Amino acid sequence: MDINLDYYKIFYYVGRFQSISKAAEQLSISQPAVSQSVKQLEQMLNVALFVRTAKGVRFTSEGEVLFSYIKRGYETIVLGENKVKEMQNLQYGEIRIGASDMTLKFYLLPILERFHELYPKIKVTVTNAPTPETLNFLQDGRIDFGVVSSPFSAKNGILVKEVKEIKDSFVAGSKFDYLKDKVLDYKELEKLPIICLEGITSTRTYVDSYLAGKNVVLSPEFELATSEMIVQFALRNLGVASVVQDFAVKYIKSGELIELKFKEELPARNFCLVMAENNPLSSAAQKFMDMVEI
Repeated sequence: MDINLDYYKIFYYVGRFQSISKAAEQLSISQPAVSQSVKQLEQMLNVALFVRTAKGVRFTSEGEVLFSYIKRGYETIVLGENKVKEMQNLQYGEIRIGASDMTLKFYLLPILERFHELYPKIKVTVTNAPTPETLNFLQDGRIDFGVVSSPFSAKNGILVKEVKEIKDSFVAGSKFDYLKDKVLDYKELEKLPIICLEGITSTRTYVDSYLAGKNVVLSPEFELATSEMIVQFALRNLGVASVVQDFAVKYIKSGELIELKFKEELPARNFCLVMAENNPLSSAAQKFMDMVEI
């Protein structure tokens, strides 16, 4: 059976007000149009839904049963429409972001703070993962967008925008002060105890790839899960740490760590905003993107 939702909408208002005239007024249509729609619904269902009274109309037994279901359905639709409007007005909604510890701390956190101040009712879910996993989450539609660090290989349909330049460094504690004023060749790193990230993170991949181009292969003594922990190991003189400079800069400035100098600097790379071309953004996610791109 074909369902004419307009008939049920009119039926809902007639039942709600128990009046043809009040339903017509609420719907901004004529009373005859309301009466005709009710009549057509009754013919379609082959049952009387209302009985006319001096004050308006009242339900038949069948009409009362039908109204109990239509009321729930129609009011659920209205609630859904209101929720969509709230989402458009940023009074309700959710954004899903993929980010590593590094991109979150040194890029996203200030933007998240401003966004939350402006739109406190928007739920923000951050999936914390390295660049390769974040790209997979994006491809699978599990996040709205991600902030990752280059280099990485983006599949077709992934839009990439560079948002902040970052620099990789080798730092060490006081035990290695003898290296402070030296300009080193990267080959000398092979003789030093190295601390670096574990796994196939973009940072580890980038540094290893750059050094391999200079015939340098590192054999780390410590491979750790986070850059924060790498810095702590370096502060305790457990080795020379390969780390993004932002993690170590305050310790370099205080003199607790030294930054090793080399004949050639590691080329800078970038934090990048990544989005799936075919994934539509919610109003909240688009507003956050606008703040990111300022």
